[in-house]
Amino acid sequence: MQDSNSLPQAPAVLNRLDRSECLRLLRCHQVGRLATTVDGGPMIFPVNYAMGGDAVAVRTDAGSGIDGSILRRVAFEVDHIDPEAHEGWSVVVRGVARDITDALDPPSAHTRALPLSPWAPGFKTTWIKILDPTITGRRLVVTTS
Repeated sequence: MQDSNSLPQAPAVLNRLDRSECLRLLRCHQVGRLATTVDGGPMIFPVNYAMGGDAVAVRTDAGSGIDGSILRRVAFEVDHIDPEAHEGWSVVVRGVARDITDALDPPSAHTRALPLSPWAPGFKTTWIKILDPTITGRRLVVTTS
């Protein structure tokens, strides 16, 4: 039996996605992963999210590991993988997490009005938005000769 690592691979290219395509992909999904630091070590949380302009927003419970990321640098990723075709894409958002739960500015109020319904149980009363985001993306595509 052959090891899957020894099977011939179709040629592929890794393309950089422009910002507008990254934003389009972010707006088409509801679940991503938020990476932050908890108790001095890295931690990744699957979260439901919404887009407020070009910024990612999540809701969480007060006292969760995510709310410990306030005013710290975080990363967020959403992706799609096709294991049969060996293709996929990934969009990464990096920025500073800010608690906008009680913020009075119009962009924060607009973000809190977005339809964001977390799947996990709990009250999820804390709104966190990733500010000043750097957004990058890549797409892996199998090429045909």
